[in-house]
Amino acid sequence: MQIWAGLGNPGAQHAMQRHNVGFMAVDAIAEVHGFGAVKKQFQGWTQEGRIGPAKILLLKPATYMNESGRSIAEALRFYKLGVEALTVFHDELDLAPFKVKVRVGGGLAGHNGLRSTDQHLGPDFRRVRLGIGHPGHKDRVTGHVLGNYAKAEIDPLSDMLGAIAAEAPLLAAGDHTRFMNDVALRMQG
Repeated sequence: MQIWAGLGNPGAQHAMQRHNVGFMAVDAIAEVHGFGAVKKQFQGWTQEGRIGPAKILLLKPATYMNESGRSIAEALRFYKLGVEALTVFHDELDLAPFKVKVRVGGGLAGHNGLRSTDQHLGPDFRRVRLGIGHPGHKDRVTGHVLGNYAKAEIDPLSDMLGAIAAEAPLLAAGDHTRFMNDVALRMQG
């Protein structure tokens, strides 16, 4: 069993914000792979399904970004899973828009959802970093992160989410390199 947590903030006003691209990614995976009905548990929303032979629990913490780790840690404890079973999908300022990178461990880059997860579980979880680009000046970061995707960004956003969902079997199998390559190839097509 793996737990794939998308980071975001609950509520309609946040739905299209760059900070919520983690929620969008797990929603796309659930849709493409025919996951079950949404349940309220672990202070969030979950959906269960399979991707290839892997059983996956998708989790969207409803705790707001700053407390995401509480929800994620509760789910891991319930299933008696270690941090190696966890994948976190999150927005990444230090990646160009719509670039997708995977890594295990690493810094927190000022991301409150990652900081909360790290506080509860340590740093050694797998991250799927979804590029949102940097606005150029640190004073503009909050507005950028909490800003909605622009009309011109909707098509590339849809392409990225579709590519992530389509290549999710590679992620489930632990083939990070091929997952990143195949997502990038789909994005070029």
